[in-house]
Amino acid sequence: GTLLAFDFGTRRIGVAVGNTVSATARPLTTIDDERNEVRFRAIAELIREWQPAALVVGLPCNDDGSPHELTALCRRFANRLKGRFDLPTLLVDERYTSAAASSVLDGEGIHGRKQKSLIDQYAAQQILQAYFDEPSAGIHA
Repeated sequence: GTLLAFDFGTRRIGVAVGNTVSATARPLTTIDDERNEVRFRAIAELIREWQPAALVVGLPCNDDGSPHELTALCRRFANRLKGRFDLPTLLVDERYTSAAASSVLDGEGIHGRKQKSLIDQYAAQQILQAYFDEPSAGIHA
């Protein structure tokens, strides 16, 4: 089935979509608003459009695996998604996904500040691809 993945940030949320049959992910959009009501309205529309079987949220950690300043916020975001949309919600380690996303964008000829509007959705793609590559690494929210 279809999965939606989220790279949560306090300013922006990157979104990617993927399919368990092909086990591939692609960047979808960036929700660029700090207001929760706007964010969840946009997410609700994406869920209506894509009808995902599950949601995947990137869980930020420090390089050593210890909690990051955003770890608790991401867990809360994942719990809200699960509660609002009643879909299985998985947390996936997102270490290095922004760096990987930046490398992908560099490879596509998009550099520096031009990456800002795209980096979050490409990071979400990396999060979802990491889940497809290692499904057992997903933790239920």
